[in-house]
Amino acid sequence: MTFLRDLWDDFISLLFPRLCQACGCHLLRNEKIICTECYVLMPRTGYHLEINNPVARLFWGRCHIEKAAVFSYYNRGSRISKLIHNLKYRGVREIGPEVGRIYGTSLKRDGFTEGVDIIVPVPLHPVRLRQRGFNQSDAIASGISEATGVPVMGDLVVRIAASATQTKRSRYERWTNVEGIFSVSDPEKLKGKHVLLVDDVITTGSTIESCAGELLKIENVRVSVAALACAVF
Repeated sequence: MTFLRDLWDDFISLLFPRLCQACGCHLLRNEKIICTECYVLMPRTGYHLEINNPVARLFWGRCHIEKAAVFSYYNRGSRISKLIHNLKYRGVREIGPEVGRIYGTSLKRDGFTEGVDIIVPVPLHPVRLRQRGFNQSDAIASGISEATGVPVMGDLVVRIAASATQTKRSRYERWTNVEGIFSVSDPEKLKGKHVLLVDDVITTGSTIESCAGELLKIENVRVSVAALACAVF
């Protein structure tokens, strides 16, 4: 029975090749979304093991972030940049949960998510959500949740205003572009909670700062951050 199933899988793969979403190579039978080579060679930051890592320092003097974690480095043409591009702009939604699970496994194993009560994905504006069909940060958060057992509550923070693309904007322009665009829908559910805020890419940190700023207005809330990638500082 297993032989027949494998034979059928091979036949389907001939008709509809399964490709690695990071490098474009054919996936082997036991591979999913990412080939083994990309899984092994994709550089990890290890930031979840460092309290005062470069991403954590990014928020010093701006908003109080308990700890910050990033999976890989975002460089033009890198494996992680191709994954995120395919997730956001080609609609390969499965990338989010898969890479989220991979990273979530490391975060749980190394104690990063210990004490975290809720995972909150950075929300999209409703117009952008309708255009894309899903929130990439929510997809990533679902994978982290599956690996860690920490629940996702994606409706507690909402985007109340659209923002223009952050590409090619200066640090100050990025900050003003996202200032005041988030709101918390039900603050009572977050009182006294440790929230893990999840996004896809961190560059200047302006979006995270704006979102975390709203969360930190709630009584006794603590905020940590996790993302798939960050710009090389």
